[in-house]
Amino acid sequence: MDRLASMETFIRVVETGSFSGAARQLRVGQPAVSKTVAQLENYLGVKLLTRSTRGLTPTEAGLGYFERAKRAIEEADEAELAARGAGTGLKGRLRVCAAVTFARIHLIPLLPQFLAQHPDLDLEVVLDDRQIDLVQEGIDLALRMGKLLDSALTVRRIARCKRLVLGTPEYFERAGTPATPADLSKHQAVVYLQGEGSIWSFRRDSSEAAVKVQSRLKVTAAEGVRAAVLAHAGLTISSEWMFTPELRSGAVRAVLSEWSLPPLDLWAVFPTGRAATAKARTFVDFFERSFNP
Repeated sequence: MDRLASMETFIRVVETGSFSGAARQLRVGQPAVSKTVAQLENYLGVKLLTRSTRGLTPTEAGLGYFERAKRAIEEADEAELAARGAGTGLKGRLRVCAAVTFARIHLIPLLPQFLAQHPDLDLEVVLDDRQIDLVQEGIDLALRMGKLLDSALTVRRIARCKRLVLGTPEYFERAGTPATPADLSKHQAVVYLQGEGSIWSFRRDSSEAAVKVQSRLKVTAAEGVRAAVLAHAGLTISSEWMFTPELRSGAVRAVLSEWSLPPLDLWAVFPTGRAATAKARTFVDFFERSFNP
């Protein structure tokens, strides 16, 4: 039995939740995957998987083996890369997670260049505005913005940008342009529920102001906030990153520019308890160079 190949097969079964899913990824028949897992269980003398109505799930022993096996495969890849030399490029699979809107505007357009540099690498991009469990979801690297909920995460800050109060010219023509933060209480706000909520805090020199905005429209995803603002439903507080194309074209404009809001940080986040793989580090280096030219 090829132990590394068996480990990789088992990892794919756990990540896909089925023998058939793993077979498709590995480009082999489903019986071959089932046989490999059975041989692995026999070799280890322990049951690794259980069947349920939701598919295959790892046992407690299987989950522990999954984490260690994945680490072993990653370390084997690292050793191979080191032996061959960094110039030979990356291979295998890299799973990256990012927020939907940020990825659509800033990440996805860069991926063809990265893939061209590494023709033996497959890239899976998981788009989710939530801060999902990286280990449970099998993510190698996440790009996250704002405050990180888990202080134990291994992180690297990539960039920082301003946050602005934004609206369309049509909205401001209809509702007026706020001259002070207090004027915002007279406006309709589109509130991003994973952001600041309904209380917006501003600073100018030594002065601070906190305003509770009115909002008949609250949205859980940044893509919905964008759509609502561009439909002239109200103004919002947003990073420059979320409306980069529209700020350039004039489709939205910033107000209260003499007042500042807390900046927004962009982080590269790696799974807790695991060293960043060469693939993940290379991807972060590429994205940081491309994103901050």
